Amino acid sequence: MKATTSTKYEMLATERTPSHSTGYPKEISIEVESNKKVFFCDTYALIELIGGNKDYKEYSNHILVTSDFNLMELYYSLLKDYGKEAAERYFEEWEEFGVEIPRYIIKKCMEIKLANKKEKLSYVDCIGYAYALETNIFFLTGDSKFKNKIGVEFVK
Repeated sequence: MKATTSTKYEMLATERTPSHSTGYPKEISIEVESNKKVFFCDTYALIELIGGNKDYKEYSNHILVTSDFNLMELYYSLLKDYGKEAAERYFEEWEEFGVEIPRYIIKKCMEIKLANKKEKLSYVDCIGYAYALETNIFFLTGDSKFKNKIGVEFVK
């Protein structure tokens, strides 16, 4: 008989929605205006923001965060498509938006990856999504694998 793994992440699709608070863990202190939301940008979102996608423009009026892992993917993508100068420029521009990923988030990430194994989510996306869920902020992406997940702001 195959063992089943049951975690709270298997129930997220019906139970969890980010609050409109800052969403930051207690160890992160940032003043947030009441009309602003906080979004965790995955690499897809970063590329769309940099590229000037009009559907992402409104998000620049909110607080945006990302991880060093997403910055790594961003750097690679820009290096491959536009060269080192562009990669360096945008890496430096976005590195101030980086948040530290606590180790417990890495464990939560693996629970999410396992619970969604048929979707073959990337490790980096799972880290960002776990961070967003754990800190009650929105996960901003255009990745169709996240389209119907709770806590996701899906924008193509």
